[in-house]
Amino acid sequence: MSESFQPAPRPAEAEPRRPSVGVQIGKVTVGGGAPIVVQSMTNTDTEDAASTAKQIAELARAGSELVRITVNTPAAAAAVPRIVERLQMMGVEVPIIGDFHYNGHQLLEAEPACAEALAKYRINPGNVGFGKKKDAQFGAIIEKAIEYGKPVRIGANWGSLDQAMVAMLMDENAQRAQPWDAAHVAREALIRSALDSAALAEKIGLPRERIILSAKVSGVQELIAVYRDLAARGNYALHLGLTEAGMGSKGITASAAALAVLLQEGIGDTIRISLTPEPGGARTGEVIVAQELLQTMGLRAFTPLVTACPGCGRTTSEFFQELAKTVQAHVREQMPLWRVKYDGVENLTLAVMGCVVNGPGESKHANLGISLPGNGEAPAAPVFIDGEKATTLRGDNIAREFIGILDDYVETHYASREA
Repeated sequence: MSESFQPAPRPAEAEPRRPSVGVQIGKVTVGGGAPIVVQSMTNTDTEDAASTAKQIAELARAGSELVRITVNTPAAAAAVPRIVERLQMMGVEVPIIGDFHYNGHQLLEAEPACAEALAKYRINPGNVGFGKKKDAQFGAIIEKAIEYGKPVRIGANWGSLDQAMVAMLMDENAQRAQPWDAAHVAREALIRSALDSAALAEKIGLPRERIILSAKVSGVQELIAVYRDLAARGNYALHLGLTEAGMGSKGITASAAALAVLLQEGIGDTIRISLTPEPGGARTGEVIVAQELLQTMGLRAFTPLVTACPGCGRTTSEFFQELAKTVQAHVREQMPLWRVKYDGVENLTLAVMGCVVNGPGESKHANLGISLPGNGEAPAAPVFIDGEKATTLRGDNIAREFIGILDDYVETHYASREA
C-alpha cells in the first residue's frame, strides 16, 4: 500500500459500532460487550515444551489473557499437550491459541491431542491452501474446530494476501468506470478474504459465536481504514493489531496511534501489540504496552500507574525520575500479589513530581502523591493522600519511606479478597 494513502474521514453521522458477537475462549470472553482482552505471542521454538511453557507463564503473569504459539511442525503439534500440562502444574490457566500456516489441516488431523489441548485455532486465509486445495484444507481445519468445540480466528494479513482474491478483484476493478487505486484494491482484498472465509466457515457449520476476524497491515492509516470498513460490514468479534510494528518507541507509537483511534470508535474486542523485542529483551514488554494503552484510554484498569513530570530547569536532580521508576517497579512487582489479595487496587493513582509548579496540584489529584523539592525550594517533600497533605519527608530515605506509605495505603484502603 502507498505510504501516502489517506483513509476517508469517518462520517460525522456514523453510528457507534454495535456490539460484536461474543466468543468464549476457555474462561475468557472476547466481544459481546466484554472488556477488551489483551493477548500476546511467544517467540520460542514450540518443539521445546519447557521453554515455551516458561515464556507463556511469564506472559500470563504479566497480564496476557490469551497467548498464541506457533504450531508449524509435527513435533511442535505433539509438544502442545505437554506445554498445556506443564502450565497446569504451574497453576497457569491462560488459554493457548495455535497459530497455523500452510499445514494446519495435516497437523490437527495427525495430532488429535493438540487439537483438543488448544483453546483456539488461528488460520491465515492467505496461506491455508492454494488453488483447488484451498477450500478443502480450510474446511478441514474448520471441521476440526467444530469437532472439538474450538473457536477460530480467521486472520488475513497484508504480508500474505490471498493472491487469487487479489487477481479476482483486479479483474473486477478493471471493468469499473472509475477504477479504485491500488491501495483500495488491496484493502478490499484483505477485507473480502476475512469476510468470505468467515462466511464459508459458517456454511460448513462453525457458529458465528466461535469466529473472530482480523485483517492486519503495517501502516497506521491503512489499518484504521481497513478496520473501519471491516467493522461496518459485519458484527464479528475483531482482533486488533498493527502487524510488524517494529522495535522500541517506533513500534509503541505506531501501534498506539492506530489502535487508539479504532478503540475510541468502539472497534476492537481483543488487541496485541506486535513489538520486536530488543536482543535478549523480555517478551512481556508487548503485554505492558497493551495494558497501558487500554488503561490510559480509560477502557480498563490493570495496575496503578504513576504520573510523573518530565523534568526541567526547575528540578534539582534526577532523584524524582529515579523515585518514579522505583515506585512503578514496586507496583508491578507487587501487583500479582495485590491483584489476588486486594479488590480494586488496580485503580489506585500515584504521582511523583519534581518541583512546586505542578507538584502539589498533581499530587492532590492522585490517591497518593509526593512533590519533591526543586531548585531554590526547601529540602522537603510533602506527601498528599486523597487530596490532603499527610506528612512531609526529608533526608536520604525518602524513597523507602514513600514506598512504605504506599504499601500501607494499599493495605488500609482496599478490601481484602480473603475477608
